[in-house]
Amino acid sequence: MRNLLSALFLFTLFTSNVYAQNVKQINFDGMVHISEPVALRMLDFEVGDDINVEDVDKAIKKYFDQGYFNDIWAEFDENVLTFYFKEKAIISKVELKGWKEDDKDIMESVIQLKKGTLYDETKIEAAKKRIIDAISQEGKIDSVVEVETTYLENGSIKVTFIVNEGEEITISKLQYSGVYGVDPDDFDEVIANKEKEFMGWFWGQNDGKMSLRDLEYDNLRIRDYYMQHGYLDAKVDAPFVRVNFDSYTADMSYQINEGKPYTISKVSIFQTQHVIDDKKLNDLLSLKQGEVFNIKKFRDDSQKIKTAIGDLSYAFVQVIPDLKKDKKAKTVEVIFKVIPGDKVRIRNVLISGNSRTLDRIVRRELYLGPGDMYSLTDLTDSRTAIGRLGFFESNTIEEKRIDNHTMDLVVKVKETPTGNIQLGGGYGSYGGLLLSVGVNDRNIWGSGINVGVKAEKSQTTQNYSFNISNPRLNDSDFSGNFSIYHSVYDYNDYSVNSDGITVGAGHRFSRHISGYLGYGYSGNSYSFSSTLDTNITDTYYFEDYTKSSVTISVNWDNTDDFYLPRQGFTLSQSFEKSGLGAQAKFLKSRTNFAKYFGLDEYLGFDAIFRYKARFNAIINNGYIPLAEKFYMGGIGSVRGYQSYSLSPTISDANAVDGIRRVGGTQTFSNNVEVSFPLVPQAKMRLVTYLDWGFISDNVTPDLLSNNVARAGYGAGLEWFSPVGPIQLMFSNPINPQRGDKVTHFEFTMGQRF
Repeated sequence: MRNLLSALFLFTLFTSNVYAQNVKQINFDGMVHISEPVALRMLDFEVGDDINVEDVDKAIKKYFDQGYFNDIWAEFDENVLTFYFKEKAIISKVELKGWKEDDKDIMESVIQLKKGTLYDETKIEAAKKRIIDAISQEGKIDSVVEVETTYLENGSIKVTFIVNEGEEITISKLQYSGVYGVDPDDFDEVIANKEKEFMGWFWGQNDGKMSLRDLEYDNLRIRDYYMQHGYLDAKVDAPFVRVNFDSYTADMSYQINEGKPYTISKVSIFQTQHVIDDKKLNDLLSLKQGEVFNIKKFRDDSQKIKTAIGDLSYAFVQVIPDLKKDKKAKTVEVIFKVIPGDKVRIRNVLISGNSRTLDRIVRRELYLGPGDMYSLTDLTDSRTAIGRLGFFESNTIEEKRIDNHTMDLVVKVKETPTGNIQLGGGYGSYGGLLLSVGVNDRNIWGSGINVGVKAEKSQTTQNYSFNISNPRLNDSDFSGNFSIYHSVYDYNDYSVNSDGITVGAGHRFSRHISGYLGYGYSGNSYSFSSTLDTNITDTYYFEDYTKSSVTISVNWDNTDDFYLPRQGFTLSQSFEKSGLGAQAKFLKSRTNFAKYFGLDEYLGFDAIFRYKARFNAIINNGYIPLAEKFYMGGIGSVRGYQSYSLSPTISDANAVDGIRRVGGTQTFSNNVEVSFPLVPQAKMRLVTYLDWGFISDNVTPDLLSNNVARAGYGAGLEWFSPVGPIQLMFSNPINPQRGDKVTHFEFTMGQRF
């Protein structure tokens, strides 16, 4: 177009006069993205100046370099210079077909073309390359990306990337040369690219799929494994890969030079400024003289030193580890050089991202505030305390250095839904369909107060309740709660009706320990069906009663998140003493434990191991009503059995199958779970589990025959849906007994995973 411009200009302007012409007016036609005043300022001339073809050509180049135009030309007529612009079309829609079509993260990170941007061939080609590179990182080659452009009626363009994914490469053979001191099979624990095993598609087996994004790091992982076993001179070359493009299989080999393991000759700490007793630091170290060197312990010890010094307000402490090797003796001296820097005080704490939650709700969980001296432990505990609230999807605390003595803390949170309509339920052979509907907000109006209304209905149960609780009364360490409820539980021949009220107060004694004291009162009655013959059935179990009880409990919780913890554990113990002028008289004990362990460091992906255990016992101080005993089954105890359906039984001709559940005085259950990321973009996870437990009643020797353990196994989905966390559990019972009520599906909403 520029050659055409020059030709037109020469014909119109200089065919009769080769000298410069005076400009009396400058016009712009078809220009949208640049305003006329800006366009005039970009010119090297103005109205009244004499111009020639070089001046106009230079102006056109300036306009074209802005990137807004497909074509520009100029005309000169009767001393009026007019620039004509053909602007690039605007992209109004971007689609991806054939690969991760609904993945918003891919659209932002890989495609990088947003609605409203100008169509540019260079950017389109760059996006195609990024798509192919992203697919290749998944171990697929020969991928093809085509671009389809559609002009819409409004003049904008719809861009569609049509992806034809290539083939996955399967590692059929993996060899190691030079391995003598360790077992090469152990490398599978650390590397991502592994040889395909027999039945590789089965869970727990290696499928052999190549991951190119991990390939460049696998040799470093192997070297790190060697250094964990003292091989400081180990060298692991990048893998040599031979790909068969006919079968899309690959052979891989590593060349390794192990060297010899080193033992620790000495461990020393050198402080450039003595701020803490060396003995205190040495007591923290796990590396010991005479042991084989371990790089993992070496890193952990560096962090322990940094934490210890950081807790003394030295926020910018540097721990520089050094290794002095004696290659002949194969020993190594470990030296930690500590540069404390200056003590640091917090100047200000800034909070962002909390559009709903009040600032004070976040601030009261922080252990560092304006004017406080810095502490690394306080900073870490603040992060986990915010995570335990359950109000935020994620949180970070950034340290913004002001000078050598002061810093700001910037707390960034991303809120998650806390108010929702809760749905839960399941299906059992006895209870049929169970539906639970509730309106609950754990953070109503962003105040941190929990308010809930719940209604539950099935063929066998009715439960209605209202509760309100405040975990930090007036932002203090005290908490309070109140609830009122009505419930009906229908058995085959009778129903239990309960109306009750509870009120209580708690106190947080430390960062992880809290206590609670509460009082509850309930009236409970039984109603019978017309088929129940009270002359046959022992009515001892069906006497109406009142309960007046005091509950005291203590709880430890140092987990890092409310819904999905990855580290820490919880431990709680409660005692309920019933009597106090009512008919029910007993002492009930409940013990709960849960341990959470993130496996990302070991497996390379966000897997979580969980162990949960519960032990309950009740002691008779005069009268234990039937409804106050323990029952087992369902989510929270042993899945595969209907909730509260497992119990010791007695013979009863009126009951179905001739047996009646009378509850237990002792129950123990535990669960082992592993949670895997399934669809990270959708915040959906897969969980597999094994549950086991038992329930007993030592009232009479006959009941001991019913002390049979139950177990169940299965898998489920854990999903952080837009309306709250949802669990879908698919279970199978192990060792079901006569009269057991089994169920293969349960779901809940709003509960901690």
